[in-house]
Amino acid sequence: MSGSFKFSGHETFACRYAWLPKAYRALRKDQWVFANEESAMVELGLGKNMVRSLRFWVEAMGVAEPAPDGQGLIPTRFGRVVLSTKDGCDPYLEDIKTLWLLHWNLGSRSQGALFAWRLLLSHWPFPEFVRSEALAAFTRESKRLGHSHSAVTLTQHLDVFLHTYSPARGAAASVEDSLDGPLAELGFLQPIGQRKGDGGRWETVLAFRREPKPEITAALFEYCVIDYWDRFRPGEETLTLRELTLAPCSPGQVFKLPEDDIRSRLESYAVDSKASKKPFRFQPSAVQGLLFRQRGGRPVDLASVYDAEAVNA
Repeated sequence: MSGSFKFSGHETFACRYAWLPKAYRALRKDQWVFANEESAMVELGLGKNMVRSLRFWVEAMGVAEPAPDGQGLIPTRFGRVVLSTKDGCDPYLEDIKTLWLLHWNLGSRSQGALFAWRLLLSHWPFPEFVRSEALAAFTRESKRLGHSHSAVTLTQHLDVFLHTYSPARGAAASVEDSLDGPLAELGFLQPIGQRKGDGGRWETVLAFRREPKPEITAALFEYCVIDYWDRFRPGEETLTLRELTLAPCSPGQVFKLPEDDIRSRLESYAVDSKASKKPFRFQPSAVQGLLFRQRGGRPVDLASVYDAEAVNA
């Protein structure tokens, strides 16, 4: 791992279901809404720490970004296309494709990447983990990168990752804490049993759902392939199947898709590719499949992800 990472800013809160639509509407009215915490508390109906957390998540999930002149936050194109109450594709996060896109935005960030997401999605070498193992890895990698984060900071950051994908229900949870975040619906991180962790205590074993995911439609997958290609391999005319499957921040790693599933998804891009006007074509190989950019192909549009006719590859 290399680069600059974020370890905090979420104020220990995972993003809640109503937060992103609420923030988008507020930012459309006033790009300075987060500048004054007291007025933001009134406008958003949240406590001070949650206001700070929400500001963090609207950027981390790609819904808003600093204005070009540095004057407040403005919605991104992603935010406008998805969350606009006028003509947005999914203004209230009712479509599971939106949840996968938010997950993609978190897991594939190149600038201001979240440490937990980068380590656990792109660099964790095992299909499962227990909390103490992950925390020990956080400590080692943080020190290797030259940071001096406290155990509290690293623990809180790991717990935010876990709470993002795990239901927070329970008798001991408060009403606010029992409200699951949107990405818990993905079933991305699943408890599969228990075993003793680094401290000798029994811990829940958490496994990534590494299987074909038909809810990640052909259009959604295509959008993420091109997004990855443009941001991480700009200017390159080819992309290998291995990169698409195993490279950090790739669709294979972020979505935890098996290589066989990715290969089968790409098969449709190898048939009559010149006439199809798709953005890339696929050259299958027993050893190493290869994707080629197809000049003149139709651009990948975010709104096309929500087209009713979009089907799986």
